[in-house]
Amino acid sequence: MASTSDIRNGLCIRYNHDIYKIIEFLHVKPGKGPAFVRTKLKSVTTGKVIDNTFSAGHKIEDVRVETHKFQFLYHDGEFFHFMNTEDYTQIRLLEAALDSPELMKEGEIVTVIINTEDNLPLSVEMPASVVLEVTATEPGVKGNTATNATKPATVETGATVNVPLFINEGDKIRVETEKGSYKERIKE
Repeated sequence: MASTSDIRNGLCIRYNHDIYKIIEFLHVKPGKGPAFVRTKLKSVTTGKVIDNTFSAGHKIEDVRVETHKFQFLYHDGEFFHFMNTEDYTQIRLLEAALDSPELMKEGEIVTVIINTEDNLPLSVEMPASVVLEVTATEPGVKGNTATNATKPATVETGATVNVPLFINEGDKIRVETEKGSYKERIKE
């Protein structure tokens, strides 16, 4: 058993007969009244995100997990297939277990969180950013750079990302996986 002082991003807990991963938390100590922890929990079975507030010192049941590196192989329409980089065993997961599947390209190395009680995969964590090639975008209008103007661009995985006007088809860009936003252009 853990308490609210043990809460951190990525911690898996058992709550309301389901397993949730903490994706965001904030310790709040108001001037009047008891302290509490405001959290955002993501269900590892359904992918649904809920907000919850725990009072300070509240006991939470944490789930013991292990992390392993897996390589993304392919997506067959229903399942995402991964291979363990150490022993080459393969697993398949539903889209709900993935944080941002639209930014994952074949060959990407991800971290899979596995429940140690039953050895079932709980969720997949993407790297902080990925490098993707722009496959389609409109040409930027010259002189339209007075503000931080952006345009939609389709990347090689099929996702749409807002990019600055100077990005062209064939450019490689770094995309933040947490927000799905443009970070920088990669020069080769």
